[in-house]
Amino acid sequence: MHLLTLGLNHQTAPLVLRERVSFPGEALRAALADLRQKLHPLAPESAILSTCNRTEVYCATREPQQAQEAIVGWLDRRHEVDGQALQPHLYALPNGDAVRHAFRVAAGLDSMVLGEPQILGQMKEAARVAHEAGALGSHLHQLFQRSFAVAKEVRSTTEIGAHSVSMAAAAVRLARRIFEDLRETRVLFVGAGEMIELAATHFAAQHPKAIVVANRTIDRASRLAQRFGADTLRLAELPERLDQFDIVVSCTASSLPIIGLGMVERATRARRRRPMFMVDLAVPRDIEAEVARLDDVFLYTVDDLGRQVAAGQENRRAAVAQAEAIIETQVDAFMQWMSTRKAVPAIRSLHARGDAIRRAELERARRALARGESPEQVIEQLAHALTGKFLHGPTVLLHGAAVQRDQLLPMIDQLLPERIAPGAAAAATDDDVRIASRD
Repeated sequence: MHLLTLGLNHQTAPLVLRERVSFPGEALRAALADLRQKLHPLAPESAILSTCNRTEVYCATREPQQAQEAIVGWLDRRHEVDGQALQPHLYALPNGDAVRHAFRVAAGLDSMVLGEPQILGQMKEAARVAHEAGALGSHLHQLFQRSFAVAKEVRSTTEIGAHSVSMAAAAVRLARRIFEDLRETRVLFVGAGEMIELAATHFAAQHPKAIVVANRTIDRASRLAQRFGADTLRLAELPERLDQFDIVVSCTASSLPIIGLGMVERATRARRRRPMFMVDLAVPRDIEAEVARLDDVFLYTVDDLGRQVAAGQENRRAAVAQAEAIIETQVDAFMQWMSTRKAVPAIRSLHARGDAIRRAELERARRALARGESPEQVIEQLAHALTGKFLHGPTVLLHGAAVQRDQLLPMIDQLLPERIAPGAAAAATDDDVRIASRD
């Protein structure tokens, strides 16, 4: 079995393309179900990670090249994207590269904001969705679990997350460039997810004049609003009340923009040239891109904020080097585990054949005892028969071609110990069976 990761991210694709191939909210479950149908039986294990910065397909497959072609074709059809336009932005990572990538993503080393913790929760959600869909086998399950363990080790033993400049913090800094005093501003948050909660925490610390949370589900908006002493707003009321807000931060799972050009134009006219600061953290975008052309509107996307935080990452280079060293060690350990998996079918087959020989010879000994033969003689015959069958295969090979013999001779001491203590043989065999059963 081979591992394969195929996808695109903020380093390889612009926002306009990332939002076209994303799977926001509940769309992820339907997409995974469709992907499994297209890949079966080529890739029996699969998972999708979709965030504002990346869309990636993880799979375990026996035919990596065919699986890669199938996934690219599926993305083309699913999102109606021209394959030639998509292909230059995709990366395909096999085996060890896929493992290294998963570990780096979980640890926040591949994020737009170096060391940010949100991606770990998003990976756990991707694994949970795949598990509930029955799409995780032993390989991807092990990959995700080890990714989470690596992320924990990196965060607990390095300073990769220390002094991290988040998207939300960058948004506050940019807002200060527009408004002299954020305490005089009215802030609207559209959505009630993790990114909005983080942004609300940063803006609330500036003690704005008013905070309002708008969401499709008013109950969820109310729960978030209670934390910050904020009011709530139904999305349906947004067109009539947008002009009341100086700062708008939006991040929903909508597949289409919910704040259009016309809505913002009406709001700016009502505001009489007072500036409006807007932050769109969603992928696909919540705010139509044309809004950025309006006078007195300052619109920033996730890519814009990413460029703002990049400058603050220089002081974490030493922590990155530490984290990369941890990841390399864990990649080696995972690949060793993958290698041992290849021997599991052979071990099971070997034990099955050995058990068949044991049962056949034991039945023969029972028949001999039933005929009245001497127990001592029967035991001797049983031991002789088992030893003969055990040694038959190696003996035939040693009598074979010289090349085979040269390869086998150094292994004889490992295969046949010189001396076994009484009772140890049976115990060793039982241990071996238990080990094979666990694998």
